[in-house]
Amino acid sequence: MVARIDRKQVVDTALRLLNEVGLDGLALRRIAKELNVQAPALYWHFKNKQELLDEMATEIFRRMTETLVRPDPATLGDTWQDALCTSCRTLRTALLGYRDGGKVFSGTRMTDESYAAPLDHLLNRFVADGFTLGEAARAWWTAYNFTIGQVIEEQSVHPDPGAPGFRDPAYDLEGREQRLGERYPLAALAGREMFGDLGRNFEAGLRTLVAGIEATGAGAAPRGGRERD
Repeated sequence: MVARIDRKQVVDTALRLLNEVGLDGLALRRIAKELNVQAPALYWHFKNKQELLDEMATEIFRRMTETLVRPDPATLGDTWQDALCTSCRTLRTALLGYRDGGKVFSGTRMTDESYAAPLDHLLNRFVADGFTLGEAARAWWTAYNFTIGQVIEEQSVHPDPGAPGFRDPAYDLEGREQRLGERYPLAALAGREMFGDLGRNFEAGLRTLVAGIEATGAGAAPRGGRERD
């Protein structure tokens, strides 16, 4: 008897397997074997791996935003600074929970409108504090891309979410310093700043982003006589 599967089963299985085999090892055939079906059965739900990745990213987002918009929208905080930092921290934490989570999320398209309510809520925080919609959208888009990029780099250093203490040998800081130290001393020492305490680096980046938005966003004097949009 052929097992009946639905779209959600495929996605849940794919997300579970992702932590075991990583993005490169996540083949439709491997997922079908896990579900005890033939690979063609998956094509009723997803035409190709990219469609599956789009749905996986959307499911990650759904799970993540449960903590942001339900049951109390006030969990984002009282100010746009709070809302921006909370959103970025939540996104980072969610993606770090999946092996290659940053790569899965990057470049994918949402398959439903589950993103719209939390995005609208976040943008409203900015607009209520005097930002134009354009300023608000650019502020979030900049912070979003910073967070995705940060996660991708973090997961290169610590690829296994189940073993957060494991560091990819390619990021051996002492070895890097020995290779570069004599000829490029500053580049050698910078490695500890870039690849050492990644959580601290993320928070430092957030502070820099917030300071930049404060300096150029709502209430900031327009430059060159051009009106803000």
